[in-house]
Order: sequence, then C-alpha cells, then structure tokens
Amino acid sequence: MQIEFDGMDPKDIYHILTQTVIPRPVAWVLSENPDGDYNLAPFSFFTPITSNPPLLMFSVGRKPTDGSFKDTRVNIEARGHFVVHIAHRELAGAMTETARTLPHGESELTNLDLQLADFEGSPLPRLRDCRVAFACELYDIKEIGPGPQSLVFGKINGVYVADEVTTQDEKGRLRFDGSAIDPVGRLGGSEYVTFGEVLKIPRPS
Repeated sequence: MQIEFDGMDPKDIYHILTQTVIPRPVAWVLSENPDGDYNLAPFSFFTPITSNPPLLMFSVGRKPTDGSFKDTRVNIEARGHFVVHIAHRELAGAMTETARTLPHGESELTNLDLQLADFEGSPLPRLRDCRVAFACELYDIKEIGPGPQSLVFGKINGVYVADEVTTQDEKGRLRFDGSAIDPVGRLGGSEYVTFGEVLKIPRPS
C-alpha cells in the first residue's frame, strides 16, 4: 500500500502517523496554572533532541473545543518552567485521564489520586510515583503550520531517577534499568505498549 499525503485531511494524516510511528515515548507534563495549582497533560510527539545544551521537545496542538492554545503551552510561556515525567504501567490509566480537556486553570490533580514531591533544583514539584522526571525551563516555542502546532523546547536542568531503577555495570558506571522503569509507550487510537523483551545488539564501532 502506498499512501500519499498531498491533499489529505490533517486529521487523517495524524491517524496514520500515530499508528505507524510506534512506539512513542510520552511526555507527561506538569506546569503551573495562574492560581498556583498545577496542570498535568500527556504528549506523545516528544523526544530529546540535543545533549549540548540538553534539550527536549514536545508538540502541543490546540484545544478541540475552541481552537485556543492548550493550558500546557500557555502556562509554560507565562511562567517558564515545567516538569516532564515518564509514566510507568501502573500510572497509565491516570495519565490517560489527564488528556481530558478542562477549563483553563482547572487542575487535573483535583480528581486523581496523584501525590506531589519536592523536586530538588526545580521551582515545581514532581509526581511522587513517577520513576523518571526532568526539570525543565523554557528554551523556545515555535509555531509550525497553519494549525498551528506549538513546538515547545525545554532546557533540561536536572533529572530525578528512582534509586530502585538504577544499577552499576561491571566498570562501576551508573546504568538505568529500562525494565524496572517499565515505561508506557504510545501506539495509535486507545492503545499503549508496555515494556517487553529487551534486544541487546552491539553497535558497530
């Protein structure tokens, strides 16, 4: 099958991309609302992009109700800091629930059993039960396309990793155990993928 995107409705293109670019990591982003409580939302068009400076990027669409900017983008632009979490299997349901569209300034944390913890070096807290979290500050926002999509670039100032997912290799170097992190990956529609078999294939020198 050959699928050409020219002239195709962007919604149909999205439907194809989300089912073929798989699995995708999910950025579970915490930002600060105007009244000082917190917004929490998942984004699966997300990746680290550079290590010098350490940057990550995620893409934010518009609200389906009225086409306005989503709260995550508004909050980050206004206050400059955010926290990106990597959710694991037990948090997949809560993560999906935070995709619900709420009125601006209403916190997703109000109706969910999610606890916060201080995040050293960050003005914002992190989700206590996430095993990986990145403390970020706004680096740049780019508007792409007629939609448009907001590409949010964050400078990573620090990373929290739960002690139980860390190990050391035979040379004493710190390693992170992917199976212990047990991240949730995004597929298409309502589907997610959990951590499975690990293939270890040495890269050519």
